Amino acid sequence: MQIFLLIIALFLCKPVVAQTSEEAVAAAYYRQGEYQKALVIYEKLFTQQANPQLFEGYFNSLLKTKRYDDAEKLLKKKGRSTWSAADYSIALGRIYSETGNAEKSERVYNDLIAALPADENRIRDVANTFYRYESYDQVIRTLMHGRKVLKNEQLFTNELLSMYRFKKDKNMLAQEYVNALGDRPQLLPQAENVLASVFESKDDYRLLASALIAQLQKQPDNESYTRLLIWQYIQQKDYDAALRQLMAYDRRTKAEGQQLLNTAYNFAAEGAYDAAIKAYEYQISKGRENRYYLPARIELINTKYQKLKRDRQPPAAIEKLAAEYREILAAYGRTSQTLFALKHLADLQAHYLNQPDQAEETLESALQIPGIAQIEVGHLKLDLGDVYVLSNEPWEAVLTYEQVSKQFEGQDLGNEARYRSARLSFYQGNFTYAKSQADILKNATSQLVANDAMNLSLLISDHIQKPNDSSALKMFADAELLIFRNQGRAGMIKLDSIDIRFPGHNLRDAVLMTRARVMLEQNDVSSALASYKTLAADFPESIYADDALFNIASLYETKLDDREQAKTWYQRLITEAPGSMFIAEARKRYRILRGDLPPGNEGQPPSL
Repeated sequence: MQIFLLIIALFLCKPVVAQTSEEAVAAAYYRQGEYQKALVIYEKLFTQQANPQLFEGYFNSLLKTKRYDDAEKLLKKKGRSTWSAADYSIALGRIYSETGNAEKSERVYNDLIAALPADENRIRDVANTFYRYESYDQVIRTLMHGRKVLKNEQLFTNELLSMYRFKKDKNMLAQEYVNALGDRPQLLPQAENVLASVFESKDDYRLLASALIAQLQKQPDNESYTRLLIWQYIQQKDYDAALRQLMAYDRRTKAEGQQLLNTAYNFAAEGAYDAAIKAYEYQISKGRENRYYLPARIELINTKYQKLKRDRQPPAAIEKLAAEYREILAAYGRTSQTLFALKHLADLQAHYLNQPDQAEETLESALQIPGIAQIEVGHLKLDLGDVYVLSNEPWEAVLTYEQVSKQFEGQDLGNEARYRSARLSFYQGNFTYAKSQADILKNATSQLVANDAMNLSLLISDHIQKPNDSSALKMFADAELLIFRNQGRAGMIKLDSIDIRFPGHNLRDAVLMTRARVMLEQNDVSSALASYKTLAADFPESIYADDALFNIASLYETKLDDREQAKTWYQRLITEAPGSMFIAEARKRYRILRGDLPPGNEGQPPSL
């Protein structure tokens, strides 16, 4: 009511401004979908002063309120004198289209488009008019006709890409990107991002592959086509095909290997370690004189290390990898550049080869390297503290953790050291002290440390109220220590024994969580998934419930390649645990799996 009083007041004082204000109100109503209200104002204003802008608002409001006869009368009476011939024809075609006379509408559009001259600006004007009337198919037809009459297949690329993306015409979107990349390789990152957001199945990627292979037969040395073809193989997780294409291109162009190395990094990041290893071995085969020989050799050994961490291999394979690290150290010495080799070698010795004494010596030698950053010193000492736990030297571990905690007090590394000290106290059964330290860390700046500390604090507080509970918790802590010391089988047996020794205990959710973690370390995805699902179903109020939901979704996404199940479980986490630390990541992954457009563009047509 206040808006209309304001309009009346303005009308009485300043007629010209009043009309402009009313027009703005009408436009606002139209944008909000209140077409009847917009129509009333436009009709009144147009009778007072006919101009093209008011005519368009009036005409569109008649269409939106389905007053087609009135719209046609208005158009035939005022349209020719108000609009251009093209605007008139498009408006008339739209009336025919909306009243079910598709044949007449098509005839009008065909005549208009066929008569367009070889004039780029004229063609853009007509395409934009079709766009204003939401005739998106006709926008595409107009632009394609423009390419034909202007004899230039690279014209209107951005406009066509926008229209195909909005319409989710996957085939034409792929074809248009392939067409564009021939002359505009800078579009490659955009192509990858857009196609990833629109494509939903392997069939979609096969469409792209077919178009790319056809173009590569014509332009075999086009790097953009090769890179996009490799990218689409990676999206399908067909890493061997990607590697074959990459190596063929590398041989054909006699490249030094930078693209091959970059793609191998991507393989490793995707967990395709075998393909990455083959790529690095191929690069190394080019000889020591190649500039990428040393980077490839370093990444090869590190990829083998990552694969071992994920897939648990026999002792002989682990010892062979440790020997490769020793070769690196023998060839290049113990320097800040080879610190990675010392750290990984110590990890293998400590956690896989049951050689904690050798791991201690390796880390001590790393600490003697001059010039390494203090943050690296801190990380080395944390690793050394863990080795002391493995060697059953808890006091040495505590002192080492304490050094790091004091040196990096209030920082993430210092908080991590304090958490490891609290965890050691938990292993030892010193629950009161462990809880007091965990309580301090609940407000740590590192969300991961804060979450772990909160879980530890709640685990202890929930299970020390009664002697029986406290004893069960001590048995659980013993099992956790065995698992930390790489005695997973013994730890699992002790976990199973809790039910026998303390029937009716309430540690079952924690046991399930630990069991799932051990199963994952052994690459037994199905057993881990079963434990997480039992936890989520039977203990929805557990402190581990959101961890279980997130891990289930992540396993479906990354290990089982089941997008629908992953979406379902991410959605459950978002709905059931809105306060979880995983919520932001879950939302992001859910949107990616759903194939959303970038925020702010969902469901909206692009601007031409």
